[in-house]
Amino acid sequence: MPLSTKDRILDAAERLFAEKGYDAASLRGVTGEAGVNLASVGYHFGGKANLFRAVFERRVGGINAERLAMLDAAEGGDSPPTLEVVLEAFLAPALRLVARKDEGHERFMQLVGRTYASSGEHIEVLKSVFQEILARFFPALQRALPELAPADVFWRLHFMLGSMSVLLADPDRIRVLSNGTVTVEDPEEPLRQLVAFAAAGFRASAAGQGSTR
Repeated sequence: MPLSTKDRILDAAERLFAEKGYDAASLRGVTGEAGVNLASVGYHFGGKANLFRAVFERRVGGINAERLAMLDAAEGGDSPPTLEVVLEAFLAPALRLVARKDEGHERFMQLVGRTYASSGEHIEVLKSVFQEILARFFPALQRALPELAPADVFWRLHFMLGSMSVLLADPDRIRVLSNGTVTVEDPEEPLRQLVAFAAAGFRASAAGQGSTR
């Protein structure tokens, strides 16, 4: 079944945003890649920023739904979830993309890595895509880490997101760095490693005087 005009635009935009970044990818480049006219982008998305958000929403919607379902299940028990359980609920749905070898998911992982390493108006655009996730996971992290001030939790969440984005952008980099002794053949290994690494970082002593409650 042929792709719709909207899907062709999304595929082309995802490819160009991943390859060139938000600023360098032009709408004319997207329309040329998709084989549509410029008016089609305006009709379906209204502009470049909204198109960028739609590219993310298409892939992240399912990931975020899975994150929330895992957190709901963890919080439905008799006691609050541990830090590791909260981190796994956040990380697992994204990191399991590494095991999916189709071109679309690989391209999206590249886009995630590029986006996290950049700045600009497109970062503000993405806030709405992750607003519900932050509203649910930040309090869960605070409950698991009552000794930390909110600023410390935000800093450590920021560093964890950076680690996750590097892994998604280039899952094979660990093989190069380790001269082939470490690979990602086991799709669960990156998750185990990052949960352990992030949990240790979150539990580290507060950053400095005035940082703790």
